[in-house]
Amino acid sequence: MIVNSKAIVISALKYGEADLIVNLYSLESGLRTYMLRGILKSKKGKFKVSQFQLLTQLEIVASHKNKGTLEYLKDTKVINTYTSLYTNMIKTSLVMFIAEVLKSAIREEEANPALYHFLETAFSWLDLHDKTANFHIMFLLKLSGFLGFQPDDLNTEQPFFNLLEGTFEPVKTNDYCVEGENLDILRAFLNVNFNDMQRVKLSGEQRADFLRMLLLYYELHIEGFRKPKSLTVLNEIFN
Repeated sequence: MIVNSKAIVISALKYGEADLIVNLYSLESGLRTYMLRGILKSKKGKFKVSQFQLLTQLEIVASHKNKGTLEYLKDTKVINTYTSLYTNMIKTSLVMFIAEVLKSAIREEEANPALYHFLETAFSWLDLHDKTANFHIMFLLKLSGFLGFQPDDLNTEQPFFNLLEGTFEPVKTNDYCVEGENLDILRAFLNVNFNDMQRVKLSGEQRADFLRMLLLYYELHIEGFRKPKSLTVLNEIFN
């Protein structure tokens, strides 16, 4: 089956001396894994390693067997070329973190156009803007909605937020009920978007602590979700 689609690079792993295994999240087919043979040694091949940097947006022509095995790419073209994601150290750290989150959070081999368009728009926004200290927090909160566990924004005046249920509640019912400063920060982020998220003023310590809570939220709602290895570097940059 030949598929023409837009796609976003989620991961790229060296396999052997010359091959690359890449995970792409595509508009038409969801998450798929492709084998690119000889790409690391060939200088004249149709594919270039630079096309498969994390979060690169592509147009692809692919051959899908739909058997849960490695698929094959026939052609690729970079679209929506980024101007700063791979040259700005802060943004590069965000790219690594977000790609790790997506690799651990997205499992579906089926189309989800709403999620794809969100990713496409968010990464283009990140490329074009400089005030990005809160981007990863806003991204995780927005992404949770497409994955089915966005925090309920009803009853936000309640004194607890239940991470297990994703709801604001009047009493503490388990060990995963959040209160205090992180609760106030959550309320604040639920009232902003990417364009005005910098209104939420946080110290490096506050941001790191709230991010730990958000990642726990993901762990509670996605089986097998793993905390990104790049988290330490990201916290150091924004501290």
